[in-house]
Amino acid sequence: MRLILFLVSLSILAACADTSTIQPSDSAADIQISAETKQPNVVVILADDVALMDFGIYGGEAATPNIDALASRGMMFTNYHTSPMCAPSRAMLMTGLDSHRTGVPNLPIFLPSSYKTKPGYEGILSAEVTTLAEHLKAQDYRTYMTGKWNLGHTQTSLPSKRGFDRSFILDASGADNYEQRHYLPGQGEPPWFKDGKPATLPDDFYSSRFLVDQMIEFMDEDKAANGADAQTPFFAYISFQAIHIPVQVPRSFSEKYISTYGQGWQYIKERRFENAKKLGLVHEQAELGDMLPALRSWDALSPEQKDYAAKSMAVNAGMIEAMDFHIGRYVEYLKKTGDFENTIFVITSDNGPEASDPSLLPGMTQWLEETGYTMDYDTLGEEKSFTFIGPEFASAASGPSAFFKFYAGEGGLRVPLILSGPGVEQDLKSDAFSFVTDITPTILDLVSTNTQAVKFDGRSLKLVAKGNASYVYSQEDTIGMEAAAQAALFRGDYKITRNNPPYGDGQWRLYNLKKDPGETQDLTKTRPQLFESLMSDYVDYAKNVGVLEMPEGYNAIHEVLKQ
Repeated sequence: MRLILFLVSLSILAACADTSTIQPSDSAADIQISAETKQPNVVVILADDVALMDFGIYGGEAATPNIDALASRGMMFTNYHTSPMCAPSRAMLMTGLDSHRTGVPNLPIFLPSSYKTKPGYEGILSAEVTTLAEHLKAQDYRTYMTGKWNLGHTQTSLPSKRGFDRSFILDASGADNYEQRHYLPGQGEPPWFKDGKPATLPDDFYSSRFLVDQMIEFMDEDKAANGADAQTPFFAYISFQAIHIPVQVPRSFSEKYISTYGQGWQYIKERRFENAKKLGLVHEQAELGDMLPALRSWDALSPEQKDYAAKSMAVNAGMIEAMDFHIGRYVEYLKKTGDFENTIFVITSDNGPEASDPSLLPGMTQWLEETGYTMDYDTLGEEKSFTFIGPEFASAASGPSAFFKFYAGEGGLRVPLILSGPGVEQDLKSDAFSFVTDITPTILDLVSTNTQAVKFDGRSLKLVAKGNASYVYSQEDTIGMEAAAQAALFRGDYKITRNNPPYGDGQWRLYNLKKDPGETQDLTKTRPQLFESLMSDYVDYAKNVGVLEMPEGYNAIHEVLKQ
């Protein structure tokens, strides 16, 4: 059973890669955009597979002083949601539109072969949508990107064609953090591009350091070539590989956490749950749900297995700290250039924690040996090491939430969001429901006013960020999400959700997230009218954005195994 579970999740990891006309919904937000002098700069920092509570200020174990400082300078959102899958969430973040309008509604690996040619399901960012970089470029911003793109590398989908002046990007679901090689069999060399052309990584490459170095280099080159024009704002998008598989970090960052996880995943899940209550992430009367039935008990492991699992989590925490360290270097750079005070920061994650366990894949050991990877305990996380945390610690990382990446449970959808800088109140938290499509309209609203109306599926968080409103969506507004048949719809305190195999059963359920953030009490039987009303809302949502329901008898496992 665990082998089948892993085959699905591992195959999905490799699938986030390479166009229909967009008709925004009637409920889309209208944002007014205009050009002004001395507009604020914008920095978007996107982590990969970071759970709601992974950052220190959200109650996690990793030391993240630089992220914490930016959060204290602004607002922590505690009820922010995204897609459970990498590419759809990135498409929504970059456009403010539902993923089904962007050409990247889910992962091709999940699709029956007859669906792969259907309009809107190409898996490449549509030429018909406008990116955040293109919006800001029209306002005379200089635009830069480094890191994971994952929205296609055709002549219409690379960042260099989508509004970015300079870019050094990876167009794949992930890759090694120390050198230019893939992390999965049969994938070839990972596709890196600099300014739209195939690129080679330096010999001393480490992903988090390099992505910040390259961003600084781009900005310095721009200043040297064009002069340090204080009136020209910039948009910088740094999309880290941390903490995607393979989880890797220099030992100096991970060794301090060796003893942190020795009591196991149930202990960490319970500790994070208690921290969540102390921090106000969940109601103080909320109950923690059980780990998923398919997951192992910590007590069933041998001492050696426990040590290995605990050290893997130490590497995971160290990789988060390393990312934070290099974010701190970039912040110091902006302070030296005089740009920091006039810069809006957005920090978030593309989806919840990764649960894949590569040790279960037939032939994986041989492939690792042939490619020079090692899973040795002594060098875990270091160069040439192949490290992962597995489904049990992914569940623990989800803390108060159920499920993890690839699923529509809160563990896959609810992640951190930090806004700070001009126009954002300091040292505040907001439990207002927000969604990944809100990022683009929020940024445009914070930097601009009054000239050209643009429609989005998301809404601006500006009034909440300024402390002038307590909510973005009313109790009657609905927000839908679907990715490869994993689906959810939110209305007020309630959520309906469908989690498909292998960890789910494909049944729709109803939860009151305010009282039950862990999705432990299904209300479909006790609130049948509400359930039917929300199901009707989901049908409307699916029709409006162009969701294609999978055929009768659809099973993600079967589709993956056909590949």
